[in-house]
Amino acid sequence: MLSPRLRQLLADPDFREGFRDMRAVGLGISAWGLVTGVAMVKSGLSTWLALVISLTVYAGSAQLAALPLIAAGAPLALVLGAAFCVNLRFVVFSAQMRPYLERLSLLKRVAYGYLIGDVNLVIMLRRHPVALGTPEQTRYFLGGGTVNWLFWQVPSIAGIFLANLFPDSWGVGFAGTLALLAIVLGLMANRAVAGVIVLASALSTALFWLPVKLNLVLAIALALVVGMSWDAWSQRRTGLAM
Repeated sequence: MLSPRLRQLLADPDFREGFRDMRAVGLGISAWGLVTGVAMVKSGLSTWLALVISLTVYAGSAQLAALPLIAAGAPLALVLGAAFCVNLRFVVFSAQMRPYLERLSLLKRVAYGYLIGDVNLVIMLRRHPVALGTPEQTRYFLGGGTVNWLFWQVPSIAGIFLANLFPDSWGVGFAGTLALLAIVLGLMANRAVAGVIVLASALSTALFWLPVKLNLVLAIALALVVGMSWDAWSQRRTGLAM
């Protein structure tokens, strides 16, 4: 039986809106979670250690960055340092979310901070670009964060327990690329974002001849400049129309 407070939260329109918005990219998140769960066990971690990492670290990029070091028997300080460096972006993410959550108690801020992820942060900022710190915005983030957690943890745990059913010949890296592609496609509902993604892809292909993967760096930089210029122009045009 669900408590009345939980039933009220699940019926809240803002919570449900956040849930629905994150559900649109759930397939890609689930695929990435499954790949990460399988990769942890395939790298030599025990089932229970992989479970602890999945539930506490809750960051696929940091988990995958640490796995080769763990498999190679690297010192613990090096493993923690690699995970820390990969996760430094969450310092920026937390700063972006602070205006939305600063009215909450410390315990709640810690709990909400645990739910911050790359994709649900993007969706939160897209839906609520102006931070008002209202309960409605908080419940929207909670709805998106909850579904993001479920779409990640359930497949990740399934991958941990079912890892031995996957042949070693299957490329985990390729599966991860497909998972990330599914996430990106889910974010392409916005025409400006879609244009930046397409432009970056075209530029990286056209500049493929550059050494040491410089094509990727230049493609991303140029696409971001074009995207920000387009956004600034659109805002000016909207302001003039008003």
